[in-house]
Amino acid sequence: MKVEDLEVYKKLFQLVLEVHELTMTFPKFELYELGSQLRRSSNSAPANLSEGFGNKHTNIYLEGISRSQGEIRETIHHLRVANAKRYLSNEKLNIFGSQYEECSKMLYGLEQSLLQTHKK
Repeated sequence: MKVEDLEVYKKLFQLVLEVHELTMTFPKFELYELGSQLRRSSNSAPANLSEGFGNKHTNIYLEGISRSQGEIRETIHHLRVANAKRYLSNEKLNIFGSQYEECSKMLYGLEQSLLQTHKK
């Protein structure tokens, strides 16, 4: 199995592309400020999952999942800022929020599964 086979990875990867597309609509001065922060945090969520994936040391895999969760929270924060600055509609904020919440729950499930397996 590869990290690309995980549904949560696929969803996070798709969100990277959607967030990137969104940030390209920001005002020019925001492309390297808020836009850059959003692109980096959204990309870091699947990247951290990838880094820890399948490591023979379960704690390293769990750390990757934890960092991925943190990047999701950071991304949601940046999306809220974009919404407050009116670069993102309430509707799109809610859609992104729901998608990231689903990924967060999936990561939590993966984490719980690893913890159960690790205890055995």
